Amino acid sequence: MEGFDHILNWKLRAGSHPFPGKDGGTCINEAALVAAGFTYRPIRSVLDMPSCFSRPICSLAMSLNDEASDADRQRLMPFVTRLACADSPAVERRRAAYIDAQFGFSGLYPLKTRFEMGLKALEGALAIGRRADAVELGEMRDRMEAALALSEKPSQQKTGLLPAKLKSWSGATGKPECVV
Repeated sequence: MEGFDHILNWKLRAGSHPFPGKDGGTCINEAALVAAGFTYRPIRSVLDMPSCFSRPICSLAMSLNDEASDADRQRLMPFVTRLACADSPAVERRRAAYIDAQFGFSGLYPLKTRFEMGLKALEGALAIGRRADAVELGEMRDRMEAALALSEKPSQQKTGLLPAKLKSWSGATGKPECVV
């Protein structure tokens, strides 16, 4: 998805974020959530991701995102649209085993080397099992613009999140978890 990194000047940032700023400051998993058509929400753990996202792949992406330099972190942008690829438990176990074999002992290496190893592990894990559904560039741009538009309206942000959280706790959302 060449050119995705320039859409709306979206920037990947380390850590979780309460809401994207005007420059799209989010982690890779938060950006993937919006790109897949979900309402923005902070992602503090891979368990916060909808079930259609691969847990091992999102976990690796989150680690790479949080440990990378600002420049290297932006190299993760092409993966944003590829994380919604959850598969059967057996495939998810294969992905986790692959990531562990490729990246598990990377803590012995300098950060730059670990990032490069992690990118290769991410690419390899994404080749195992189901691929994420393709998202048209225009559709993704619309989704990102909608998320950014909400960030410019703080009153909507404050009034919209609590009722949504209460509905999710009560199970009254009425929508399936993954509709991408």
